[in-house]
Amino acid sequence: MDLTSGYNPLWLIFIVWIVLAYSHKAWRTFHREKSRREIAAYIAEGSLSADQGEKLMRAGEPQDLA
Repeated sequence: MDLTSGYNPLWLIFIVWIVLAYSHKAWRTFHREKSRREIAAYIAEGSLSADQGEKLMRAGEPQDLA
Protein backbone atom coordinates (compact mmCIF):
# COMPACT_ATOMS: atom_id res chain seq x y z
CA MET A 1 0.00 0.00 0.00
CA ASP A 2 1.26 3.44 -0.89
CA LEU A 3 1.58 5.65 2.22
CA THR A 4 0.95 8.78 0.14
CA SER A 5 -2.55 7.63 -0.83
CA GLY A 6 -4.09 9.33 2.21
CA TYR A 7 -4.72 6.18 4.23
CA ASN A 8 -2.50 5.76 7.25
CA PRO A 9 -2.89 2.46 9.13
CA LEU A 10 -1.57 4.10 12.30
CA TRP A 11 -4.91 5.89 12.70
CA LEU A 12 -6.68 2.55 12.90
CA ILE A 13 -4.21 1.28 15.49
CA PHE A 14 -4.62 4.49 17.50
CA ILE A 15 -8.43 4.29 17.44
CA VAL A 16 -8.45 0.61 18.43
CA TRP A 17 -6.03 1.38 21.27
CA ILE A 18 -8.30 4.15 22.60
CA VAL A 19 -11.39 1.94 22.43
CA LEU A 20 -9.62 -0.89 24.23
CA ALA A 21 -8.24 1.44 26.91
CA TYR A 22 -11.67 2.91 27.67
CA SER A 23 -13.37 -0.49 27.68
CA HIS A 24 -10.71 -1.84 30.05
CA LYS A 25 -11.22 1.11 32.39
CA ALA A 26 -15.00 0.60 32.32
CA TRP A 27 -14.57 -3.12 33.03
CA ARG A 28 -12.31 -2.41 36.02
CA THR A 29 -14.66 0.23 37.40
CA PHE A 30 -17.66 -2.08 37.05
CA HIS A 31 -15.97 -4.92 38.91
CA ARG A 32 -14.55 -2.63 41.60
CA GLU A 33 -18.02 -1.26 42.31
CA LYS A 34 -19.49 -4.76 42.29
CA SER A 35 -16.94 -5.81 44.90
CA ARG A 36 -17.71 -2.75 47.01
CA ARG A 37 -21.43 -3.57 46.92
CA GLU A 38 -20.73 -7.15 47.98
CA ILE A 39 -18.53 -6.00 50.87
CA ALA A 40 -21.25 -3.56 51.94
CA ALA A 41 -23.79 -6.40 51.88
CA TYR A 42 -21.56 -8.56 54.09
CA ILE A 43 -21.22 -5.66 56.54
CA ALA A 44 -25.00 -5.12 56.53
CA GLU A 45 -25.73 -8.76 57.30
CA GLY A 46 -23.10 -8.81 60.06
CA SER A 47 -20.65 -11.26 58.48
CA LEU A 48 -17.94 -8.57 58.44
CA SER A 49 -17.20 -5.74 60.79
CA ALA A 50 -16.94 -2.21 59.45
CA ASP A 51 -13.17 -2.24 60.07
CA GLN A 52 -12.72 -5.47 58.11
CA GLY A 53 -14.79 -4.07 55.26
CA GLU A 54 -12.74 -0.90 55.18
CA LYS A 55 -9.51 -2.92 55.00
CA LEU A 56 -10.91 -4.98 52.13
CA MET A 57 -11.99 -1.89 50.21
CA ARG A 58 -8.55 -0.35 50.60
CA ALA A 59 -6.72 -3.56 49.64
CA GLY A 60 -6.44 -2.78 45.93
CA GLU A 61 -5.64 0.91 46.19
CA PRO A 62 -2.11 2.19 45.58
CA GLN A 63 -0.12 3.02 48.69
CA ASP A 64 1.19 6.50 49.49
CA LEU A 65 4.97 6.42 49.26
CA ALA A 66 5.49 9.75 51.02
